[in-house]
Amino acid sequence: MEIKLRRIVPADAGVLSVIAQQSFFDTFTGTCTETDMQGFLEEYFNEARLASEISDENNFYFFAEANGVPVGYLQFMEDYSGFPLMKKWKALELKRIYVLTTFHGKGIAQQLMEFIFNYAKEQCYEVIWLGVWEHNNRAQQFYKKYGFVPSGHTHDFPIGSTPQRDMWLWKFL
Repeated sequence: MEIKLRRIVPADAGVLSVIAQQSFFDTFTGTCTETDMQGFLEEYFNEARLASEISDENNFYFFAEANGVPVGYLQFMEDYSGFPLMKKWKALELKRIYVLTTFHGKGIAQQLMEFIFNYAKEQCYEVIWLGVWEHNNRAQQFYKKYGFVPSGHTHDFPIGSTPQRDMWLWKFL
């Protein structure tokens, strides 16, 4: 299987919406009510919203394609709004990294992670940071393999009316 990464363009918003909704649902189903999940998916992963985000040249979205078919994606940008402490450094936020469940274990997430590290180094970033749900042990272990450590800070990340909390992780480059 050949994996290639390519920048997502606004015309891809429909495909991204499908992948984003499916991968988020697969990752977090059972952690909130069905109503909360559906509302979250409709609000944050609808085609119009994603097209708008993709249109922002400073908001980087990339597909991972297996034999030309999108099977995962990465989103990152220089954004300090969620964690103002990061303004102390030139920081890059890894906003999303998802791979469809049927493609887990095939090295795709690793390629996406290597891509953001290479980008960060080329652009002279000092740190990459991200939020991860405190109970998502699989993701935490993945990030740990890449040297991310807890920052000691958390933030609320409710899905609808279901309270949840993310931990801020960071990796200094």
